[in-house]
Amino acid sequence: MWIQTTIGFFSIVQKPEDVAGDTLTIRARSREHLEALKLAYLQESGPIQVGGATDYPYRLVADRMAVEDAVSMAVAAIDYSNFKDAVAENDPNAAAIYGKVWAQLRGLTDDEGLSH
Repeated sequence: MWIQTTIGFFSIVQKPEDVAGDTLTIRARSREHLEALKLAYLQESGPIQVGGATDYPYRLVADRMAVEDAVSMAVAAIDYSNFKDAVAENDPNAAAIYGKVWAQLRGLTDDEGLSH
């Protein structure tokens, strides 16, 4: 699952090594994003792991229920009417990148949803 929030972009997956402990791995391309997530919602998670020669150089393993709670808290904290503007208030660079993703995702709009 990809999640873009006002504090960062995350990829949340269940790696094979997560199954036995019922954990999830949260991956990020920015250490700052993962630190913000940990501080805001996942204080009890393990340490941030660095490296691994993958496209997500930062990882955090957390209890599945804690991740569910974190996502729920992030939703409960929404207090803005425009996501891109809210991101831009704290991180204009991330807002510009999110905007490019948003533009590409417009390609998923079906014919019924297009303005004519």
